[in-house]
Amino acid sequence: MLQKSILLPFFIFPLFFYLSSSATDDFIYGGCSQPRYTLGSPYESNVNSLLASLVNAASFASFNNFKISVPGSAQSDIVYGLFQCRGDLSTSNCRDCVAHAVSRLGIICPESTGGAIQLDGCFVKYDSASFLGVEDKTEVFKKCGSSIPYNSDILTRRDAVLAYMTSGNGQYFRVGGSGSVQGVAQCVQDLSLSECQDCLTAASERLKSDCGATAWGDMFLGKCYVRYSEHGFHSRSDNDDGDVDKTLAIIIGIIAGVAVLIVFLSMLSRLCDRKGGK
Repeated sequence: MLQKSILLPFFIFPLFFYLSSSATDDFIYGGCSQPRYTLGSPYESNVNSLLASLVNAASFASFNNFKISVPGSAQSDIVYGLFQCRGDLSTSNCRDCVAHAVSRLGIICPESTGGAIQLDGCFVKYDSASFLGVEDKTEVFKKCGSSIPYNSDILTRRDAVLAYMTSGNGQYFRVGGSGSVQGVAQCVQDLSLSECQDCLTAASERLKSDCGATAWGDMFLGKCYVRYSEHGFHSRSDNDDGDVDKTLAIIIGIIAGVAVLIVFLSMLSRLCDRKGGK
């Protein structure tokens, strides 16, 4: 069952469907601040400049942060923002992901003074208050898979994977596996490595506590996430989603079969008419 949290100043709203067929563009969560800026204001100019800077910077790096204040802006018009791409993405895929994220932020957070969006391949956030370099272990999104027996070998392997990813290996992006269980973890790079370690440890503990004995689970905190799955973190799906896919496939197959039958009967009717005319 989908779990969600609503945390001020951002409203977090997970979606029940994918907005893209690309794995890197899969929507995980998004949120917007309540205050809105005035159209045509210096703050709007700063937001637009910031978001453009994030997309441009993603062409060269997997992480960057900015403080934007165009000439003539007041202190209250300054905008802070960053992007973080998943550590295994190529530069071109990182830029594409950030561009998609920025585009969607414009749709889900119109005129908001702050917004955040997490896609499968990247994270983008901006706000009027500086959050750069600030620890944030607030839970913003979690999702748990189907339950499995407590004595399952999967749980033992899960614990081993989570232990490895929170063992302090000095990396912001971490992947690990044990048998069929795979995991991925990442911190936003404006954190120090020690702060990253604290964040991942907290995410791992909450993941095991909140999801319990499940085949897979996701735990996203403000500045890091930990995910694991029995089948790899790109191949998870809810049973309901699978049932929907199967149902759609059956319906499409029936429609296609009926269409072929109609064409066949039409041709047969014409053939009979021609023979009858003779």
